[in-house]
Amino acid sequence: IMKLLVLSAPSGSGKTTLVRRLMSDFPNLAFSISATSRSPRGQEVDGVDYYFISKEEFAQRIESKDFLEWEEVYSGTFYGSLLSEALRIEDEGKTAVFDIDVAGGLRLKRKHPEACLALFIQAPSLEVLEQRLRGRGTESDDKIAMRLAKAKQELATASSFDHCIVNDDLDRAYAELKRLVGPFLAS
Repeated sequence: IMKLLVLSAPSGSGKTTLVRRLMSDFPNLAFSISATSRSPRGQEVDGVDYYFISKEEFAQRIESKDFLEWEEVYSGTFYGSLLSEALRIEDEGKTAVFDIDVAGGLRLKRKHPEACLALFIQAPSLEVLEQRLRGRGTESDDKIAMRLAKAKQELATASSFDHCIVNDDLDRAYAELKRLVGPFLAS
């Protein structure tokens, strides 16, 4: 049976840092690269960070049922998890790791409950989240305000996940993550 390890969090919660660390400790995990209709940012590379596709192609692939889950995250900007990615990873004999937004994580959990371990990563507070987002120096005040408003909504869904990990201390949060993932991979 295909296994899906889902890590979701509001932007700035430290999810990607935790995912990278987990992948270096568990060689039987493979990163499921998401597709998006947005343009690459900074040093992002197509086929490594995301599959960057046009809105038109995204719409066609939705029609063709190519996605395990997809969503219009911001107006006109789509993100999704491709079925072909999960199958590629399964063919390699590995477990797919999904580093995806909260709505996408819940959708995967709902659609594939028997195959899925869905974990919610949470910053210790909205204030810390704001500091982290500002510290990146990549987004305007408007974008940060939009992300914080979204984070408030996302925090309300944390209890719908299998477990919630508060990332107040990276080493402690990572130890908890490993403790949850180990048995899931072994099952």
